[in-house]
Amino acid sequence: MTNKILARKKKLRNKRKLRIRSSIFGTAIKPRVTIFRSNRYLYAQAIDDQNHNTLACVDGKKMQLGNNKENAKVIAKSFAEILKAKNINTIVFDRNGYLYHGVVAAFADSLRENGITL
Repeated sequence: MTNKILARKKKLRNKRKLRIRSSIFGTAIKPRVTIFRSNRYLYAQAIDDQNHNTLACVDGKKMQLGNNKENAKVIAKSFAEILKAKNINTIVFDRNGYLYHGVVAAFADSLRENGITL
């Protein structure tokens, strides 16, 4: 892809990201769970926006898992266990500007399957 197309894609994702972020807010009881997809790995973290703390995180790179649907389910299961250990059962899901399909949807569905309410 040319630089012009890549710049436009990045600009559109940032617009979606800001639009989403303006309407959601995380607390210690109900944190905001945000994800980041690189070309190779998937990362997620639970954030308390009131106190500006990261409550829990999971790293697909450290788990040696790539960025696909099957691995997203495994990462989400591990993340759900971490959240349950910290007595967090309800979250606000921040898709971070990514479209809600594929890996992002698989991650969210797996969180629901493992007892986390979105």
